[in-house]
Order: sequence, then C-alpha cells, then structure tokens
Amino acid sequence: MAKTTHQLVVFGATSFVGQILCRYLLQRHGAGGTFSWAMAGRSLAKLQALQAELGPEAAKLPLILADAADETALRQLCGQTRVVISTVGPYALFGSELVKVCAETGTDYCDLTGEVQWIRRMIDAHEATAKASGARIVHCCGFDSIPSDLGVHYLQREAQQRFGAPCTRVKLRIRKLRGGFSGGTVASLMNVMREIAADPALRKLMANPYAVCPDDGQAGPRQPEVMFAQYDEEARSWLAPFVMSGINTRIVHRSNALKGRAYGADFRYDEAMMTGPGFKGRATATGVALGLGGFVAAAALPPTRWLLETYLVPKPGEGPTQDQQDGGSYDFRFYGRTADGQTLLVKVTGDRDPGYGSTGKMLGEAGACLAELDKKALPGGFWTPATALGDALVERLRANAGLTFEVLA
Repeated sequence: MAKTTHQLVVFGATSFVGQILCRYLLQRHGAGGTFSWAMAGRSLAKLQALQAELGPEAAKLPLILADAADETALRQLCGQTRVVISTVGPYALFGSELVKVCAETGTDYCDLTGEVQWIRRMIDAHEATAKASGARIVHCCGFDSIPSDLGVHYLQREAQQRFGAPCTRVKLRIRKLRGGFSGGTVASLMNVMREIAADPALRKLMANPYAVCPDDGQAGPRQPEVMFAQYDEEARSWLAPFVMSGINTRIVHRSNALKGRAYGADFRYDEAMMTGPGFKGRATATGVALGLGGFVAAAALPPTRWLLETYLVPKPGEGPTQDQQDGGSYDFRFYGRTADGQTLLVKVTGDRDPGYGSTGKMLGEAGACLAELDKKALPGGFWTPATALGDALVERLRANAGLTFEVLA
C-alpha cells in the first residue's frame, strides 16, 4: 500500500497520553507545515474538542475517524501515513488489530506499551509479515522503556569507545523518581492480572527475563533481580524493587539479542530504586517492597482487584495534573562493569513526570525519528528503541525532549 499525505498519525489522540503527545507535536512541528501529522480516534466530537483546546493553529490538523476494532478503517488510516503512534491501551485489549494491519500494509508503528505478554503475542503472530512488508514495529517508546533501553545503549557505546569491550554487568539504580500514575497504566496492570488468572502458564512467561527475545536469544545467564530490601555497596544505598523492571529488563535483553549479543553472551542486568543509606534507607526500602508486594497480591485476586479498581486507583482517562506533570522528574544511574573489571557510571535524567509529561515527549520524538528513518537503513520487523533508533533518538531527546545522557565516571 502506497503511503500518502502524513509522516505521522496519532491514534488515540484523545486519550490521556494522546492529548499530551498532540500538544507536544503541535509545539514541535506546528500544523500544516512540512512535517505533516494528524489526529485519529473513534469519536469526532472528542477529536474536535481536543482540536479546540489545543488552540487556533490546531484547526489545520486533519482528523481521522477509526475504531480500534474496525479493520477497514485502520487500513484506510494506514494508507495515509508513514508512521502510526498508538496510545490506545490496554494494548492486549485494544491494540492487536492495529499491529496486524500495520504489519500487513508496511506501515511503521510505535507505542508506549509495557505489556510483556502482549508483545510476545504480537511478535509471534506478525513478525514474519512485518519483515516481508517492511513495517518497522517499535514497542515501548515511553518511560517503558526508552530511559532504560537507550541508557544501556549509550553506556555500551561509551564502554566500547573507552575500553574496546562492552560492560557485561550493568545495574540501573533509580536515584530520583517524581511523578504520578494514570488510570491507563493501572488498567493495563489489572488486565495482565486477569490474563494470568485465566492462563497460569503466563506466570512462567512473565518471570522469564528473555521473554521477548528472538528464539535464538532466549538462553542466557541467570539474571539478578531485587525482590526485597537489599544494600548495594557500589551505589552506597539500600534498594527496593522497581515496578517497571519487569518490562524494561526484557526490552534491554531483546536489544542485546537483536544486536548479536553486543553486550556480551553473559550480559546481566537489573533495575532497582535507591532509598538511601542507613536505617532510614533500609526502612524505606522495606516499606516499598512490602507495599508493592501487597498491591500485586491484591490485584491478583478478583475480589480485592475489584476493590482496587472501584475505590482506590485512578480510572482510565485520569492522571496527573498539569502542575504535577511539570513538577515531575527522574534521575537514573547506570553502573557498568566490563569482564576485566573496568567500570563506567552513566546518568540519564528527564525533566517532567516520567510516565506522562516526559513520555509524551519521548513518544513524539520516537515517532518522528521513525518517520524520517530511511527504509534502507532498517528493514521490517519488531525492533526496540535502541535497535531501531539508537544514537539518532538519543540526540533528538537531548535536543528537544528534556533528557540528558552523560558519563559521570
């Protein structure tokens, strides 16, 4: 199918993240200019309301009607663009048809999913088709998992330049994380719990650090994992489990596999929250671990899951206020060590609420980067942010999206 009209279409423009993304794209690229983009969704009234809210310039933005379950409408949408950015989640419930259509029509695609089980299903079902059509499918282009995936990519690039060898052991330690949750994120987590309850075999997949690696990359060393409070001598801090590590670590391992084990055949990687030294740090780490464990246990059982969804967690469409988004930030530290003991410390930071203010900017830059990426530079298939966009996206994020990447030591 020949691509016409737009470099990029935002599908799910009126979702919580979709609105943030559209506001960012309008700021970055304007409307009706050389970078052509459009907003898509299933409700014309909601699209028009968003258009009005974005201001007079947004009146120039084309609006496209399409429902996530309407294959005909999705094919018409794909026929108008090089890249589709989807914010319509939970993706396991609403995202599969669009990935199928993109793979079949050769349309490039990116999203912000953190749903390991769905990514695995999409790879199994559509990777051969995407390779044949030339569609580049890039999941996890938000806070899940750009800071982790590109942080490791950047560290390994620096290690090769400095040491001539990769860091076979990398630890991500989150020094600061300030932001809020939205109903969409919670809904995705709750859906995963429902799927596991219906199919207990999924529990084994979710526990596999190589779950989304290619078939020839699904073997490797036993991976470290911070499950409870523990002390890290190198970071000089107590650690607590990081809720997003279950997706980020899988994407980093897929990047290593797709790069031909460039990080090492014995590469080991884990992520954890830093809670500080001493008794206070230990108590905080213990509290975080117990709280996270309690939430997961409650979400796993239908009665308590219903209570959480009904009374305690944000509903889909809800999320941090604009002030909360603007006041958010994050500070990641990557500790790398080569096989012969040489060390490298890298810092990655973001200037907004990680899951929303910063995610909107990361997603926008990823989509635009993919739209401008020559088809000869990257063949069709299922890629990660690091393997599809790599250094080009690092530089775009530095220049436009409030992220920093730097070597500290």
